[in-house]
Amino acid sequence: MANILKGKEVVKKVKESMKRDVKDLNNRGITPTLAIIRLGENPDDIAYERSILRNCEGVGIEGKVYEKDVNISTEDLISLIEELNVDNNIHGILIFRPLPKHIDEDIIARTISPLKDVDCMNPLNLEKIFEGNMEGFAPCTPKAAVMIMDHYSIPLEGAHVVIINRSMVVGRPLSMMLLGKNATVTICHSKTKDLKSFTNSADVVVTALGRPNYVTDEYFNEKSVVIDVGISFDENGKMAGDVDFDNVFSKVKAITPVPGGVGSLTTSILLSHVILAAKSL
Repeated sequence: MANILKGKEVVKKVKESMKRDVKDLNNRGITPTLAIIRLGENPDDIAYERSILRNCEGVGIEGKVYEKDVNISTEDLISLIEELNVDNNIHGILIFRPLPKHIDEDIIARTISPLKDVDCMNPLNLEKIFEGNMEGFAPCTPKAAVMIMDHYSIPLEGAHVVIINRSMVVGRPLSMMLLGKNATVTICHSKTKDLKSFTNSADVVVTALGRPNYVTDEYFNEKSVVIDVGISFDENGKMAGDVDFDNVFSKVKAITPVPGGVGSLTTSILLSHVILAAKSL
């Protein structure tokens, strides 16, 4: 039976570290503060906002919500971000995505100060990752995947890691992080021929397809370590990962669950970035 790589243990470790850092900042008269920009009243955004605020409260971070009309212009959104950029009491800026279609997301990403870009939207922060600099604000999901593998001592040096995702949010930055650990990385995607041949030969498979229960046991071998980053909902409305967990669990060496795996760690990483920014500004 597979070893289940739960995110809960890693979250606990990260939160304990954050609480110590917040205490040190408070002693210096600093309250780390996150500005959350939400456009409109999308129920998923509101639910995520509440979750972030609960987590902020739990570690001593102040969360400030800037709710704006969904029809806000790109110019007005830029003005708000520029105000937050120069506000010394704001340490991190988070904008819920995807943005409305009339908003130019590229311009917005470049407007956020790289020093407050805790969700790694600004290309300057992404460039650091591709240059091998992992000290700044890395995208939260790939960083969570690496942290879980580190926590459970999954060998990465010399290992063959297959990533099923080529986006700038997950696959590409994750590949750079893994190369930094001397892994051999293959990126696969929707056009990859004979995907199973790649995954079956890999030591570690990271999947971020967003297709519930799509990946079955045929994709893995008995030594496979499976990191499931995909989060979606099946036909019954139940949260599910890319991997058919019940089908795969009895075959592989280790696997992350959904929920309770990589996704459970991403908010904690986001908040750790706020603290990092507060210590740096």
